[in-house]
Amino acid sequence: MPAEPERQEQFWREQAGVPLAGKLHCHTWSNVGASIASGSFRTLGMVIIPCSMSTVSKLAVGLSSDLLERAADVQIKEGRKLVIVPRETPFSLIHLRNLTTLAEVGVRVVPAIPAWYHQPQTIEDLVDFVVARALDQLDIDCIPIQRWQGHG
Repeated sequence: MPAEPERQEQFWREQAGVPLAGKLHCHTWSNVGASIASGSFRTLGMVIIPCSMSTVSKLAVGLSSDLLERAADVQIKEGRKLVIVPRETPFSLIHLRNLTTLAEVGVRVVPAIPAWYHQPQTIEDLVDFVVARALDQLDIDCIPIQRWQGHG
């Protein structure tokens, strides 16, 4: 039986439909010594989707007790792009303050609010729109979506 990171890698490659293409490295949740937990490991940025309000609150106060939080903290401290897609609704005042704290240090907050102008036909259309908008924040354009064309 493969170790957990290898199983994760296999799962995500199958989900993406690219079993052998591209670079993908999976780490265990508790491995705060992983490469991505260091500022010397270069990235384009990081997307947390979905991002729980628990994670938002920990990031807002600089708490990094697992690899996700540590890698996100590194993005913030290195001035790199960090994009979060909060999943709870409605937001409480505490949530809004934590999101504001993150926005003030440069974190991009992209709520999972799909557009309707492209007349989505499926749940996948809605999901693709939100994911594409999150990836737009990193200048990654890999999900074909209909973008706003304006009024003639």
